[in-house]
Amino acid sequence: MRLENQSSVSEFLLLGLPIRPGQQGVFFTLFLGMYLTTVLGNLLIILLIRLDSRLHTPMYFFLSHLAFSDICLSSVTVPKMLVNMQTRRQSISYVGCIFQLYFFMHFGSLDNFLLAVMAYDRYVAICHPLHYTIIMREGLCTLLVACSWMVSCGSALLHTLLLIQLMRPENQSSVSEFLLLGLPIRPGQQGMFFTLFLGMYLTTVLGNLLIILLIRLDSRLHTPMYFFLSHLAFSDISLSSVTVPKMLTNIQTQRQSISYVGCIFQLYFFILFGCLDNFLLALMAYDRYVAVCHPLHYPTIMREGLCTLLVAVSWILSCVHDLLHTLLLVQLSFCADNVIPHFFCDLTALLKLSCSDISFNELVIFTDAGMLFFLPLGIVLGSYIRIGTIILRVPSTKRLFKAFSTCGSHLFVVSLYFGTAASVYFFSSSWDSKNIIVSVMYTVVTPMLNPFIYSLRNRDIKQALEMCVNRVKFFKWQSRKPLIAVRSTVTCIS
Repeated sequence: MRLENQSSVSEFLLLGLPIRPGQQGVFFTLFLGMYLTTVLGNLLIILLIRLDSRLHTPMYFFLSHLAFSDICLSSVTVPKMLVNMQTRRQSISYVGCIFQLYFFMHFGSLDNFLLAVMAYDRYVAICHPLHYTIIMREGLCTLLVACSWMVSCGSALLHTLLLIQLMRPENQSSVSEFLLLGLPIRPGQQGMFFTLFLGMYLTTVLGNLLIILLIRLDSRLHTPMYFFLSHLAFSDISLSSVTVPKMLTNIQTQRQSISYVGCIFQLYFFILFGCLDNFLLALMAYDRYVAVCHPLHYPTIMREGLCTLLVAVSWILSCVHDLLHTLLLVQLSFCADNVIPHFFCDLTALLKLSCSDISFNELVIFTDAGMLFFLPLGIVLGSYIRIGTIILRVPSTKRLFKAFSTCGSHLFVVSLYFGTAASVYFFSSSWDSKNIIVSVMYTVVTPMLNPFIYSLRNRDIKQALEMCVNRVKFFKWQSRKPLIAVRSTVTCIS
């Protein structure tokens, strides 16, 4: 966040490889051939794994992700090197350098994790062959790959932001922290609102954790719908955890400041999980559309590989989306005003504080963010409209009532989430207390309601919960049996 009067580097010069002028053509051909071999070879691996059902095993699942990561890692550096060799132009823009650095660290770190996961897979296959299918189950493999993506993304973001901080001149005056004004609460009502939001946050965390636990424990819930639901529950926990704990701390301690780095991190993860929620809601609506409109082809269409791919693409697009907005924000200048009229570091609120030209940032918001917002919304609405037309063709009052009841609940949450977000980001010109209250709806209320709307009214979830409670009671009774036997023995002896 640089001031306008600072002298900054707008581009860098890449000296490239130590190649003599007469050898550039040879090295260009060599590296071009190596790059094409890398891309085509790894694409062939991915294609074969996807097409051959015999390769749908944990080892090849990890290998397909490693192949994709290798393609991306090579594509981050080699094309730019080849262009520089061919054009003799060695410059790279500041933003381009930052992007190249981020993705190089991201995919380099991802390669490390995937190689470690593949080594663990081989260890289990050789040292525990009888338990291999139980240990390396589908859920664990997906979790290991998802964790590898998230940790790599977080590590690359951390190093990139720290480097951006170092690239700023030492003598510049910059904003080192921001002040979050928080919610428009009167001094005498702080205790009441602290208790209210703490209860809502705990309900959100515990409710969504319960959903994830039930889906993992009950094999009957290992279906595409509940696979998407488990990711939505995790995203809702993360979305609330990004903003609510800081808000509660500020209410309790009366300390409203947040550091520059803390604000950037909060903004990054808020955009990440907010965008991920959009995609997951769209995937769940599409899943219901296939189940209702194409029930005979449902197992074929919503197969395991497609579901995993859709969730992985959602994670990747969300990461790229929020990285774009975060890096563009870091380039802006902030003069003297560091007061954010909000309870968290929101993108639009920060843009209004900047004394730089934010026209490009606004253009990106209305194009990229608008597309990633209205495209999932269109999929949700289109899916439910199609479901409604299919249901209306069947003259069954009971079926109509059940279908519209379920879709109505889903559409209520979708309308609450998308409607409040759109009113803040697309239809508001200034920040006031009304917008702050509206923001509470999609950051606190919607994640809390999702477990009730999507799950606790569901018969399968209720049955899984009853089974889980019965198991707990059974284990408690089994643990008390030795005590009862000992007491009976003592009584007989006495």
